[in-house]
Amino acid sequence: MRFLDHVPAFLFFTGKGGVGKTSLSCATAIRLARQGKKVLLVSTDPASNVGQVFSQTIGNSITVIANVAGLSALEIDPQLAAQQYRERIVGPVRGLLPDSAVKSIEEQLSGACTTEIAAFDEFTALLTDGALIAAYDHIIFDTAPTGHTIRLLQLPGAWSSFIEANPGGASCLGPLSGLDKQRQQYADAVKALSDPDHTRLILVSRAQKTTLDEVARTHQELAAIGLSRQYLVINGVLPEREALHDALAAAIYRHEQEAIVAMPAVLRDLPIDYLPLKAANLVGVEALSSLFSDRDEAIPVAASTVADVMDLPRLSTLVDEIAKTGHGLVMMMGKGGVGKTTLAAAVAVALAKRGLPVHLTTSDPAAHLTDTLLGTLDNLDVSRIDPHTEIARYREHVLDTKGKDLDAQGRAMLEEDLRSPCTEEIAVFQAFSRIIREAGKKFIVMDTAPTGHTLLLLDATGAFHREATRHIDPLLHHTTPMMRLQDPERTKVMIVTLAETTPVLEAAGLQEELRRAGIEPWAWLINNSLSATSTSSRLLKQRAAFELAQIEAVRTRHAERVALVPMQIDEPVGIERLLNLVEP
Repeated sequence: MRFLDHVPAFLFFTGKGGVGKTSLSCATAIRLARQGKKVLLVSTDPASNVGQVFSQTIGNSITVIANVAGLSALEIDPQLAAQQYRERIVGPVRGLLPDSAVKSIEEQLSGACTTEIAAFDEFTALLTDGALIAAYDHIIFDTAPTGHTIRLLQLPGAWSSFIEANPGGASCLGPLSGLDKQRQQYADAVKALSDPDHTRLILVSRAQKTTLDEVARTHQELAAIGLSRQYLVINGVLPEREALHDALAAAIYRHEQEAIVAMPAVLRDLPIDYLPLKAANLVGVEALSSLFSDRDEAIPVAASTVADVMDLPRLSTLVDEIAKTGHGLVMMMGKGGVGKTTLAAAVAVALAKRGLPVHLTTSDPAAHLTDTLLGTLDNLDVSRIDPHTEIARYREHVLDTKGKDLDAQGRAMLEEDLRSPCTEEIAVFQAFSRIIREAGKKFIVMDTAPTGHTLLLLDATGAFHREATRHIDPLLHHTTPMMRLQDPERTKVMIVTLAETTPVLEAAGLQEELRRAGIEPWAWLINNSLSATSTSSRLLKQRAAFELAQIEAVRTRHAERVALVPMQIDEPVGIERLLNLVEP
């Protein structure tokens, strides 16, 4: 493993959910500890399960791992950290400001930016604690801050009072208002992160185009602010031997190899390691120790299939139910890489085939619906919102209005805030809101949507309502986009996930955010399920068996309606193959 050569004091693992950051960081910690090093493993990932991996309770204090000499671990709960962080900022102004203002501030402090900054606030204490650093040879973090967060921390204006200077509120500046006392600590932490002799950043990916594209963006963003010592680990690659006698395995192997060959040029120059897909979930010290080996332990394959243990419908059942309404808004939501665009196209095609008028629209920069459809279909209109164009337009508008009277420091802060994920969601959704009005006459199928937090930001500031109603006679009854999203008769939100631990946890978190915004998801779609296929590959059958626990969790704990979508041998491109996703 190239990333394990001459290991520095600090290792950071970063990557999107479900790529294996926690498994990789735990396996690395075990390996270094078994080489006689004193190691501290720190988790700040909201979906992390380090305690479960080691089969012992860890929590928010340094805990010795019982069966690995020299290894200790610490789990920082980012949600709890964010809650405590929020209270530090909001507590002093309760009773001094109007309730509406306090509510607006609280919402601004309830998004992903706050969670990340609060977690960063916790682990910078570790990066700058001289006694702690002296006690360990290596400190390993199973997540890393984004470039956006670090750039915010580097701006001098970040340390001014948010509540006094920004009463109207911006999406990601609020979290920084609690950092003033730690200004030097943050400066020291960012300096440590940028020092290649002390810090190594490991980008973790899967052999998939969308994931590698996202890793390339992360690489460039972090390299631009000085985090240059980066390595790439492509995890979970299907071994070629599995592709010899099974059509599905052969297709997966081919797609992965094509993605590796076509990976973005900026990644090819990095030191790269490839890790094979393992049959079992990596829980327990011995299982984790096998991660860096090409060997795989033989695991008995469960004879049961999903059909034997649960009666889950296919997507066609949900489409039939949607079709009965004749029109409405269908929104696909979920983290990147779960297949939202493909499933949105499949649902749109299936509705159009039933003779219903459909407008399919996407904002996915990686989605080319004309290529996905490979043709036209009666009753189906297709449009694409270019997120780069919409974001640029939105940024220009905000800078020309809110930014026109700011000094250089204030303008720099505003420009960085406008690079936040929340801002991007707002810009794109404002473009979508123009299309939503058509949902009273036809089906509008959208392949993405903002989080509940972003919708609440818009609603709390009044911006969403004002934008939607500024051309409407105030004496007439009208429906704003937010009201439409909250109406289950008008809107059906479908959460897309995979039958894997982290994607299911992330989907559950997304659902809770939507519920805070008064939006109840209508159904969950479990995409790319191996357990719904008839693969003969022993490795894939073993992986399929491990899906069952996650499918059961979705069915019993998270969703009233669930549909299972099998992994496809052929890439779902073209109208007929898209229909196969709905009605195989």
